[in-house]
This record gives sequence, C-alpha cells and structure tokens, in this order.
Amino acid sequence: MIKILITEFMNQSAIDLLNKKFDIIYDNKLWNKEKLLEKNIQEVDCIVVRNKTQLNSNVLLKAKKLKFIGRLGVGLDNIDTNFSELKNIKVQIATGMNADSVAEYVINCSLSLLRKLPNLNTKTLKGEWPRTTISSNELQGKTLGIIGFGLIGRKVANLATAFGVNILAYDPYLNQNDFEKNIIKLTTLEKIFSMADIISIHLPLSENTLNLINQNSFLKMKNKPLIINSSRGGIINEEDLLDAYFKKHISGFAIDVYQNEPVEKNFLNKIKPDMNCILTPHIAGITEESNERVSKFIADKIIDFFK
Repeated sequence: MIKILITEFMNQSAIDLLNKKFDIIYDNKLWNKEKLLEKNIQEVDCIVVRNKTQLNSNVLLKAKKLKFIGRLGVGLDNIDTNFSELKNIKVQIATGMNADSVAEYVINCSLSLLRKLPNLNTKTLKGEWPRTTISSNELQGKTLGIIGFGLIGRKVANLATAFGVNILAYDPYLNQNDFEKNIIKLTTLEKIFSMADIISIHLPLSENTLNLINQNSFLKMKNKPLIINSSRGGIINEEDLLDAYFKKHISGFAIDVYQNEPVEKNFLNKIKPDMNCILTPHIAGITEESNERVSKFIADKIIDFFK
C-alpha cells in the first residue's frame, strides 16, 4: 500500500479522506524531530508538509520511494525544488487556497494600526482613558502600495477598493496592459516607498528579495507608512524595521513572518507595550476555513496523482 507521511498539522477530514486509500503516518511535530523524519521518509511514497519541515537535499536523499511532496501552503523556500525536479518528485502547492485569509489579515491590520488599536487596548487595560490623547485615522482615501501582485496581492486590492483606497502595485513580471489603468496602477518600488500610506508585501523569499526592505528603503518613505508583511520573513530587515519605527520613518507595522521562527528574543525585547505594532505567529493564512480548503486541495491532488 502507498505510504503517506504528514509532518505538520492538517485538517482531520482531509486526513480521514487519505486514510481510506493509503497507509498514513501522521505526526504534526515530526518537523522538529530531524532523525525521526529522516528515518520515516525512507519508505514513504508521499510527504505532506507546511513551512517548518525542511526538505533539503540531505533529507530528500534518504527518500528511496518518494514521488510526491504536498505543500499545505504556497511558499517553497523550505523545499529543495531543484533536487526534487532532478529526482522526478512532484511538488504540489495549495495555490490560492489561503489567499482570502491572508487578504483579510492585511485589511484587518491596516484598520487596526490606523486606529492605533494595539496602543489603545494596552492603555485601556491599564485603567487609562486615552480617548483624546491618541489620534487615529480612517482607511478611506489612503494609498496602499502592494509589493508583489499575484493572487493574494490582487485579493488585497479588491478588498481595499471597497474602502475607497488608492492602489499602487509593484510586480516586475506584469505590465500595465494587464489591468484597468484607472483602478490598478503598476509602478516602481521607489514610487511606492515615496507615495504609500500603507505598504503590504506579497513576495516569495529568494536571493533577490532577501532584505529587499532595508534602511535605504525606509529613508525613502515620505508618508511614514504602515508596513505589513504576511509573506516571508527575511524580506524585511527586522533590525532596520525597528530602527525606522523608532526614528519615525514609519508609523507602525504588522509582522506575521520572521527571519527566524519562533521569533528571537533579541527582537521581542525591543518591542514596547506602547508601540503601534502587531506581531502574530505566522497565522495570516491560517483560519478554520482556509485550513480545510488547503488540506482538501492537497488530499485531492494526492489521490489524483496516485491513481
């Protein structure tokens, strides 16, 4: 019987679906058990992972029968795709299945940071009453710069336009003819830095995007924008981000992804209770609904592949 190894959390109904047809090994903590992972991967035909399981060439070399890698998400920086292609191992991502959740996260953070909700919440819990001492802003009329205009970036834009937001988008793989000119304006990174009130990042992590947003980027941000990263850690230089906040080059930030996860303490130690920031543990794309969609999508792809 075909064996499937699942190393991180997956919706139970999708596991039950796979269990009817295949021999399942499910351990949602296996990503953190390197030796056991290397042992189990030797005899399986398929492995299902999220972003924590590191499928580098050293691990994949130990897989004697592996034919299919299911990724419960869209990022591929934890999978050696070149090695997989060389060994004829199919890598399947869950394209678009968590896009709505990420887009809602971006709008949620934009609204919360504009209204200074993190700070207001902290002070109110302390018994203070900062009704007139902390000013806040509306989303309507703001300019949103979207860096990376794939499926998620476009969903963010669709939601934001309902609030009367002006959209600027940067994506080197697209051109203006792909869009209605009056609704979506493709532009340069520099113009987004100089014109946006909110900047949301939707890029994969690569050699070209590592530390893409850095000290020089923040110095070009004239409107003291909010920064939101729900894509990949490492695209924003975290030290430069904090420096930009303390020097008032930006007015707040929401970070869901980090260069090292869980977040390192030397970063957390610099976060103060009165800062206008939101830190979340890589959950922008994870809701009950998206987890069900992502899991079923990958389960269906596995079933189709092994027919």
